[in-house]
Amino acid sequence: MPTHPGSSSAAVSKRMSAAKRRDTGAEMALRRALHALGLRYRVAYPVPGQRRRTIDVAFTRSKVAVFVDGCFWHGCPEHGTMPRSNQEWWETKIGANRARDRDTDRVLGESGWTVVRIWEHAAPGAAAQRVYGIVGLRAASRITDS
Repeated sequence: MPTHPGSSSAAVSKRMSAAKRRDTGAEMALRRALHALGLRYRVAYPVPGQRRRTIDVAFTRSKVAVFVDGCFWHGCPEHGTMPRSNQEWWETKIGANRARDRDTDRVLGESGWTVVRIWEHAAPGAAAQRVYGIVGLRAASRITDS
């Protein structure tokens, strides 16, 4: 990753510095919806073998990892935008984020986890229902495998 060229203004720098890395509005809404469905989970759970990476919402018994990806930071094809200032740097940065996401998915998959990626713009209730179904399937298959 090349060195950041610096912000285009003090206001932009302040706004970017204030962006949350975890417990974002979308993540909290999903967690509330999952809890309302009776699901219990771990938050910011470490990715096995990757000490600097964490799973946003982890169901450790069923090995389901849920990530809530921000449209800007992860390059959403529907809502992602590209800044006009320092555009080349941002393209590299967002590309690196996406490559890291794919690598994390690979690492978790090799460890037997199911990865669920949810865009921040997804309706929390629908996203929670999707996760609920996957966790239920994983739990049922774990029971029948024993």
